[in-house]
Amino acid sequence: MKRLSSSIRILLKSNPELLFSSGSSPRFWMNQPVPGSSIYDRVNGSMSEALKSVVVKESERLYGEELAVTVLVTGNVEKLNRLDVGNNWDFLDVWLHIGAYSPLGPLGVGENAASLALVGRGRDVAAAKYSDWVRLRKPLEKFRPPLTTELLLSNDGDHLLEGCITNFFVVCRRVKSSENLYGGSLSEFEVQTAPITDGVLAGVIRDLVIEVCLSEGIPYRERAPSWSERELWEEAFITSSLRILQHVGTIKVPVGSMEGLACNKPEEIQWKEKRFKERPGMITELIKKAIMERGIKEGFPLKAF
Repeated sequence: MKRLSSSIRILLKSNPELLFSSGSSPRFWMNQPVPGSSIYDRVNGSMSEALKSVVVKESERLYGEELAVTVLVTGNVEKLNRLDVGNNWDFLDVWLHIGAYSPLGPLGVGENAASLALVGRGRDVAAAKYSDWVRLRKPLEKFRPPLTTELLLSNDGDHLLEGCITNFFVVCRRVKSSENLYGGSLSEFEVQTAPITDGVLAGVIRDLVIEVCLSEGIPYRERAPSWSERELWEEAFITSSLRILQHVGTIKVPVGSMEGLACNKPEEIQWKEKRFKERPGMITELIKKAIMERGIKEGFPLKAF
């Protein structure tokens, strides 16, 4: 709810055309606060009505199957033009989609490793989560190599920001060494991910990973992982609300520059590749375990993790 309210506020102030079907909207709304309580009441009311029409008995669900709920909030220009100036949020329409979702298999199994490829530049208005991003990222799909499960973004071709639908992390050795990383202490490495100021989405699980690093004493730095330092990378993983945490098996970056992608046919693109161990590394497992324990403590079902 906090991110939903924040996204609406950001779009109203900077890119109202991404919130409204029409780019024209009264300027007096640009500086209006977006109260989280109002958003909560509207979304929660819609959710309660929608769930009444969803009849899914627990006994009829597949093992581990959950309900996946998608909430879209859009600005209605016609409603907005009929409203008086004031703190009235009736111009927002709430749309919900409720469907079945089966999480990925048990984390830690080799075949569940993600395969990533760098194919595009970072997004605009990354601090807000908005549905138009689905359309904007569609052209990147033609550069997706076979068996790639997620596409990465970078503004300079070196510093990796995030995935199209995930946040991206690496476990990096602090100094070059031929010694086994895991034979030493936690101080020999750090978890890296791009800072919000670089233009990445402040994902819910991203924040949780940071909390876990701080509480478990795992060195952590908000710094976009640099492809030129990939020899120092021991592990990598991605996070999202649905994937929770998924370890990475391979990362591909185009030879030359990203601008060269548009000049070549997808099948002609050459890739450099960074490979990791098939199973999650020790630090990835440690973070995953801590996230699971927090989820259980806060009442979330284990199967959702």
